[in-house]
Amino acid sequence: MKAGTVPAALRARVDPERTMTRSLIVIFTAIVLDAVGIGLIFPILPSLLRDITHAENVAPYIGTMTALYAVMQFIFAPVLGALSDRLGRRPVLLISLAGAAVNYLFLAFAPNLWMLFIGRAIAGLTSANISVATAYITDISPEETRARRFGLFNAMFGLGFIIGPVLGGLLGDHWLRLPFIAAAVLNGANLLLALFILPESRPGSREKIDFSALNPLRPLRAVLEVKSLLPVVILFFIFSATGEAYGTCWALWGQDAFQWNGLSIGLSLGAFGICQTLAQALLPGPAVKLLGERPAILTGVAGVSIALTVMAFAGHGWMIFAIMPIFALGGIGVPALQALATRQVDEDSQGQFQGVLASAVSLASIIAPLGFSSLYFLTREEWPGAIWLSVVVVYGLAVPLVLGLRLKTAERAAAG
Repeated sequence: MKAGTVPAALRARVDPERTMTRSLIVIFTAIVLDAVGIGLIFPILPSLLRDITHAENVAPYIGTMTALYAVMQFIFAPVLGALSDRLGRRPVLLISLAGAAVNYLFLAFAPNLWMLFIGRAIAGLTSANISVATAYITDISPEETRARRFGLFNAMFGLGFIIGPVLGGLLGDHWLRLPFIAAAVLNGANLLLALFILPESRPGSREKIDFSALNPLRPLRAVLEVKSLLPVVILFFIFSATGEAYGTCWALWGQDAFQWNGLSIGLSLGAFGICQTLAQALLPGPAVKLLGERPAILTGVAGVSIALTVMAFAGHGWMIFAIMPIFALGGIGVPALQALATRQVDEDSQGQFQGVLASAVSLASIIAPLGFSSLYFLTREEWPGAIWLSVVVVYGLAVPLVLGLRLKTAERAAAG
């Protein structure tokens, strides 16, 4: 009997290790494709919007679309997570993958602006399946393997974000709609893979859904209960907001400052992604051990600020690739902050605290694109690179907060 004809549940009983490996492959593939979908549109979005709107300055449209995508993720991540608890992980993942494939076809053939906005809203909704994928990995992973598998989870997301811009730029130079067709095909293939291979990791529950828990703003109430945590939450908001400037303005700036085509934009974003991924994987541990957490955070801020200042005044495209190693120093800041932040609450409050931080990151993903795109709209004609100095200014807001934090040391945290 062919493997493909054996029911998933039976295969799981016959060879559980092999089934688990296949399940992880499907889940990790879905994560890669989610990240590819996020990065795919960056290099071609300005040209696509100009083609549809016949407007020269499309920065406001880009900011609005990026914010819309984040809003849909923010709203529907807890909804899909709750539905997966109620219905099971597998059906929610299958519906999400099918929705992603249909969405990319929708984007490929959208003839006007409002349909493009609907497509990006659907893309944000379907990409909210990250919460379901996280729950699936938790279901099938013994506690001793979870850290390693979640490390792979993050690596897969980073890999997808490197592939996405390069693929989008390369295909978009041939035809602006081609990247979306490619993404639809990839998501369709992953849907078939999941349909025939992915078993259910957690049977559905008959318990009613707690609709009050679906409020994405609910975790932020915890900040009001422990006001000493507010500076830490603001720091996460600032660091997340600065990161949104790249996705919102990079492609526009590359075209305006250096007349880059889609491939050049994609390669620059891919190089940025590679450097950031390597920096986050290799540098935070040694940096914190050598400097301590607070100096490591400030070193990261200094490195990225120097790189952004060079970008603001750069006259040649090669200079952007040359400063990538300095840019990568920014990769040590957030992991150092994450490590430091986890010691500010006890073990029983970690889940609630991480929910607060996730909400802060999500809100930054909604607000920052609108702000940075509006600023780029105002400065584009006179000085496109000014946008990067504005990011430096936002980073500057973090410095007094980092210096002024009264944070628990490891010894004090251990002592309670």
